[in-house]
Formats: sequence, structure tokens, C-alpha cells
Amino acid sequence: MATKVVSAVPRVEILARSGINEIPTEYIRPESERLSVGDAFEEVRKTAEGPQIPVVDLQGFDSPDEAVRLACVEEVKKAASDWGVMHIVNHGISLELIEQLRRVGKEFFDLPIEQKEQYANDQSSGKIQGYGSKLANNASGQLEWEDYFFHLIFPEEKTDLSIWPKQPSDYIEVTKEFGKQLRVVVTKMLQALSLGLGLKEGKLEEELGGMEDLLLQMKINYYPICPQPELALGVEAHTDVSALSFILHNMVPGLQVYYGGKWVTAKCVPDTIIMHVGDCLEILSNGLYKSILHRGLVNKEKVRISWAVFCEPPKDRIVLTPLQDVVSDDNPPKFPPRTFDQHIQHKLFRKSQGEFNTPN
Repeated sequence: MATKVVSAVPRVEILARSGINEIPTEYIRPESERLSVGDAFEEVRKTAEGPQIPVVDLQGFDSPDEAVRLACVEEVKKAASDWGVMHIVNHGISLELIEQLRRVGKEFFDLPIEQKEQYANDQSSGKIQGYGSKLANNASGQLEWEDYFFHLIFPEEKTDLSIWPKQPSDYIEVTKEFGKQLRVVVTKMLQALSLGLGLKEGKLEEELGGMEDLLLQMKINYYPICPQPELALGVEAHTDVSALSFILHNMVPGLQVYYGGKWVTAKCVPDTIIMHVGDCLEILSNGLYKSILHRGLVNKEKVRISWAVFCEPPKDRIVLTPLQDVVSDDNPPKFPPRTFDQHIQHKLFRKSQGEFNTPN
């Protein structure tokens, strides 16, 4: 089946290396969208003086001084309410481990295409874990300028190591350790976000399935150099269906978030992890925390690699609905109850510029 996927969708890496000067039409965005698309390096320079994604220092959350801890909670709450995204620093994950994760991911994508194809997924049969490229899922047949590797990394007992890369040889060891350390950060962020809503600190994690059932799914995105970055997108505009999403990258810009009526290009901030609020948390908080629209730009200078980890509740075991503690006469429920699977199926958050209401 893998060969069928490859023949239907050429790997973007192959296209990029073929020496083309113009990208195929299926990668060209609609004209209305292209008005705001450009080379990632140029766009980050253009928005350097405008509003910037907030940087939140988590060190204070572990302070024995309650005032310092609450000040950190307020920072997290403000960023999640206003932007829905933040750079987090002093997150607790070893910077050496993060460098190892970057190295093993790059080394996998540096392998010959033939070796990577051994891990090819088969989206048509529901086998979504593995090496892939986007299949067209809309009438215009638009594709994204990226290849990727997608797999579950935590809880460990639910992972399928048989589909994890065997090369480089320490990929599994490094990625498993990263999953464990990131899971600690997930709990910390959910505690801070719970306190920000006036809830018990364990409330949000409990509502999302707890340590046993909250899944961490990692997608390594590989964005090759693009000869016409003003016509393409690495990832089209979307909100994340997850509860939280965490993003690392190789210090090449590309992330844009839609804030204040315009696209803001994220700066590369050393030693930070980007954290997004996802749809699940927007539902539980009844819209107090924002699931922000975002997309990925490409460029003609450098390959961009990002590591996105999506924290997802179990698909059918729990019902996502605004929590009673955050609902009031002034803030009635904005979202009907649904399971995570129902949320994905209905695609309630297929937001686009100028349309931010959840459809009925």
C-alpha cells in the first residue's frame, strides 16, 4: 500500500530536490490567501516591531512562595486568554535532551527516501502513524509543502515501537525520554491553567483523561526549501483539535498565528517551547482560553523541521463540555457536549480568516 501513497503524492522532499523553479499547481494556495503569504524569513522581519507571542517563565510555578507561584499562574492565564499561544521558558526539560531530539529527527529525515519509505503510513486505510505527506482532502486538491513522521510517544505502554525509526540507533531511546519529560510539563501547564480558571489544580487533567489516558502524539514536520514560498504553505490555517500542543523547531521561522486581525510571524526564541491552547481546552474553559488559528510558512533558504506534540483525550470515553465552574448567566455554554472523536468528525473548528464562530 505504501507504494500507492507515494505514487499518488510525491514526497515534497523529492520535488524540492528535483531542481524545479515553479511548484506544481496542487501546492499553490488560492489567490485570496496568497495576499498574506510570503517567505518566512521576510515575514519575520516585517513583523519584528509589531505584537509578539508572549514569553512565559515557568520557574515561578515551582516556587515555595505562594505570591510568586500565583504571579506565574496569572502570566499563563493571560497568555492563554489573550493569545492562546506562548513561548515557555524554564519548562524543566533538559536542553541537552532537546538537542538530542532535534538531532535524531534530522538524522531520520536525512536518510535516503527509500529507507524512510519503509515507514510509510497508509492514510486511506486509517494507518496514520508513520512517514507521510498530506493527501488532498478538499475540492481544490491543495497540498501542503511538507513531509512528516507521526507517532504516539506517551503513555509508553500504548506506543507501537515497531513503527518507530530504527535509524538513527538512539531515536527510540531519545524520543521515549522526551515523552516522559514532556508529560511532566503537560501536568504543570494543566495545573497552572486550572488555577487560572479558579479550579482545583488537578481539574483539567482529570477532565482530559489523567495520566493513564491523555495521549501525546508527536508529528515531526519536514519543510523542504521551496522555490516559490509566496505561493505555498507548509501547513494551512487551522486550530489544533488537541487539549494542548507543544512545538519545538530547528530555529528556522515559519509559525504564524492570527492575532488582532492579522498574521503574526513567531520569532525564534532560544531555549523555549511553544505551547498552543487546543480546541479541547477552549471547550472546557467555555472560550476563556483561546484555540488560536495558526499556519506554517515556508522559505527558499533553509529546511525547517518542527516537532509538534498534541495532547489528546481518549476518543470516546469522556465528554467534552464547558465546565460548570466557568459557566454563568453572563457566560452561558458556548459549545454543545461532544466526545473527542465527535469533535474531530464534525470539524467544528475549521476556522478561516474572518470566520471565527463555531458552526451549529
